Amino acid sequence: MTDAQTTAAKKNAKNLRIIGWLLSATLTFNFLWRALTTANEYPPRSSQIMEITLDVLMFIGLFAVRTKIPTPVFVTALIAAVGLFGIRLHSDASWWTGHWNYSIR
Repeated sequence: MTDAQTTAAKKNAKNLRIIGWLLSATLTFNFLWRALTTANEYPPRSSQIMEITLDVLMFIGLFAVRTKIPTPVFVTALIAAVGLFGIRLHSDASWWTGHWNYSIR
């Protein structure tokens, strides 16, 4: 391997680690926010589909970088990702809002 290839490989590994940490943090904090915050209105259908699609893509991306992050971080993010889909299955209001609780002000 040349020096340029070695440098590029190290930079790529560092970028994947950063992406892994960001995905883990995003999934975990998103789960906590949706579990602990009460929603007060239904979002439009397009917003709901976009949120579900982003959750699925982050879930897939988490598996793509699972070797680049520590195992406890991966497991925590995996539980959070599954929890996000579990919240959606909690009730009809949860399906639409993505939050555990829903109330009208």
